[in-house]
Amino acid sequence: MITINERIHTLPKVDLHLHLDGSVLPETIIDLARESGATLPAWEPEQLIPYMKVEGECESLAEYLDKFHFVGEFLHTAHALERVAYELVSQANDQNCPYIEVRFAPQLHCNKGLSMDEVIEHVLIGLKRGEEEFGVIARVIAICLRGHSEEMNEAVVDAAARFFGKGIVAVDLAGAEAAFPPEVYEHIFAKAGQLGLPITIHAGEAAGASSVETAVRMLGATRIGHGVRMREDASVMELIKSRRIPLELCPISNLQTKAVASWDDYPLRDYFDQGFIVTVNTDNLTVSDTTITKEYEMLQKHLNFTEEELCQIVRNGVEAAFIQGEEKDKLRKEMELKLTQWLKSYAPSTTA
Repeated sequence: MITINERIHTLPKVDLHLHLDGSVLPETIIDLARESGATLPAWEPEQLIPYMKVEGECESLAEYLDKFHFVGEFLHTAHALERVAYELVSQANDQNCPYIEVRFAPQLHCNKGLSMDEVIEHVLIGLKRGEEEFGVIARVIAICLRGHSEEMNEAVVDAAARFFGKGIVAVDLAGAEAAFPPEVYEHIFAKAGQLGLPITIHAGEAAGASSVETAVRMLGATRIGHGVRMREDASVMELIKSRRIPLELCPISNLQTKAVASWDDYPLRDYFDQGFIVTVNTDNLTVSDTTITKEYEMLQKHLNFTEEELCQIVRNGVEAAFIQGEEKDKLRKEMELKLTQWLKSYAPSTTA
């Protein structure tokens, strides 16, 4: 007899919305602090957790983002960046997740002398080592940040273009969505489009449906990070559906940031039933105290997804992945074979 968690754990999955600095292990921060001589408020992993994870009620996205500041102070060296990138691939492997897209803002990791290009290089080195050891494909999305200067964000786009096809697959816009609407960054993403960079935008999380519409119409987004609140405007829903723009939903994070009030209010089931391309992702393994297995388990527990429907969400993720060409074809074929085998391995004795 196996549990539902054990059954979902064996499901092959992908994670398209996964923040590097939101997924660092507490043990790693302790090691990095000791190596650098830094001080910590606690030196045991369980005592460090309140500084790294959302616990109890989180009032807003802004409060959620505060957890990143603590971890970020330790991610400014080649060694630290390579280590956390490698460990993220290892964590994906542990959850039977053969493909991940890791996103981070390289400009946030330059406080100890590394250039933006060097930051990207060291993250790619860590991911590559993980790929070689675990067989997990790991690609990078470079993040521009709301509230940063145009010059800084343009530098991110330029750096992403230099590494496009060499590990980087897209660019993103993240940060305090309600305070910095997407139209402010039209010029930045126009340049990204001119450079041939695919674009995903955090939208419809802390701001409403108009943020999603602007991300698509003005910024050129071909995927939307979250998109929970697009349901507030039927015309925006029709835009996303007609253009077949995938949604990078992160259920546990979306509840924590108050993008939705409860599981009963969560729109993923409705989006799926209406034919939207929904994908399920973790957002931040550590901050949200989640895994990709846990996310899928919640779909069964709270939203009554069948195993066949879970497989369709995985397929959506594979199709929405930013890798292209032969690499995409290979991933598609391998994942379809694994999903078929998984469905055939169904165990009637599965219990909660």
